[in-house]
Amino acid sequence: MTTDRRAYSLQQSSYRLRKNNFDLLRLLFAGTVCLVHVYKLSGYPELMTVTRYLSSEVAVKGFFVISGFLIFMSFERSASMRSYAVKRVRRIYPAYGTVVLLCAIGLIAASSRSIGDYFSLAWVKYLFANLTFLNFLEHTLPGVFATNRVTAVNGALWTLKIEVMFYMAVPFLVFLFRRFGYFPILVLLYCASVGYALGCARMAHHTGIAMYNELGRQLPGQLSYFVAGGFLYYYLPAFEQRARYFVAAAAAALVVDKVYALPLLEPLALATVVVFFGLFFYVGNFGKYGDFSYGVYIIHFPIIQLIFYFGWFHGSPWLFLATVTATTAVGAIAMWHLVEKRFLLHSSHYVAATISALDDGVSRHMDTPVPGIS
Repeated sequence: MTTDRRAYSLQQSSYRLRKNNFDLLRLLFAGTVCLVHVYKLSGYPELMTVTRYLSSEVAVKGFFVISGFLIFMSFERSASMRSYAVKRVRRIYPAYGTVVLLCAIGLIAASSRSIGDYFSLAWVKYLFANLTFLNFLEHTLPGVFATNRVTAVNGALWTLKIEVMFYMAVPFLVFLFRRFGYFPILVLLYCASVGYALGCARMAHHTGIAMYNELGRQLPGQLSYFVAGGFLYYYLPAFEQRARYFVAAAAAALVVDKVYALPLLEPLALATVVVFFGLFFYVGNFGKYGDFSYGVYIIHFPIIQLIFYFGWFHGSPWLFLATVTATTAVGAIAMWHLVEKRFLLHSSHYVAATISALDDGVSRHMDTPVPGIS
């Protein structure tokens, strides 16, 4: 047994993988993105204070870290490639497709076009592009939100195409890990991703072309966070044994990064902090009532746009914020119970958690599904 396989074998017995805070962290990250978007889409200066304490950019990076940790684990624990693919499709697509369809059909109420002009070739293009995760091809619906500060229907969906590409890449990456070793491939991918992001940033700076910044945000540039999460998964025993040193070094790197950029260290430092809070200081089973984080993330943007379009609470920015928050929460809960939960496998963590909650606790048996995976 190699060192890498021994690390994988040892971490299977970690109780922290069965009792963790990843569900809570994802909900906090989704809520952060929602609150920041309330300010950015409304433009109310009173809400600027939200961005002083919260960062949607950090939240999205945190999502990718957790995804890297859990998706590599999901693949390693799947009985077959088909099993892995089915879990991923069931978890992400039903709610995603529902949101795209609801917006495409329902937002005619926020369009300046007639019914005939609305259901046009542009509408078909929007529907096709977004149902296939190619939302960068068409962000808007005919005449919808034409008077808003931003006309995009659901600007939060750009990360989903990256997430799907991560899912598709994992089997190939694991093949490389087993063929050439976990550590060298993880380091190579990490450095290549950071190098790509740096290259795009420099091109944007030297040429003044903003498109390079956008390209830097796409898959190669975000891969470092996903890979950093995977690294901490595969080397979990070492991380657990020396957690205090890892976290101290990561915190120091993040503080310095605020003053002097450390692009090579920042993704791993952020991943270290995220995974640490995900695995340590367990605060309870936030998955026993369902996972509302995904719903919050994919529905908040059109809700903000719709409320702003109709001019509700324009004179009361904090009431606007409260209304968006409450509406998004209700929508996410409805999305979970009416759509997401119905497509999960019986082996899903959330199905098991709901049953376990009735028995006052989560099962501690080794076969208990890991929170956040499916």
